[in-house]
Amino acid sequence: MLVITRREGEEVVIGDPANPIGVVRVASVKGDRVRLAMDFPREVEVHRREVADQIIAEKPSVVGKIRPAGQNP
Repeated sequence: MLVITRREGEEVVIGDPANPIGVVRVASVKGDRVRLAMDFPREVEVHRREVADQIIAEKPSVVGKIRPAGQNP
C-alpha cells in the first residue's frame, strides 16, 4: 500500500501521467475529516470499503462445479 501526504487542493494521478486512469484530489480537511474528490471514467467502479464489502457479500454464489475437460457429470 502506498501512503502519501497531500494538502488540501493537491492531487494524486492514477496511471500514466500523460493519460491517467483517474485523479484523486483532497477537496477539504476539517478536523479529523478529509473530503476526497475523484475523477474517473464512468466505467471504473469506485466504492467506499463498506459498500464494496456489501456488494461482494450480496453476489450470488456459482451454482455447480467446474470440471476439467473430458469428464462427464
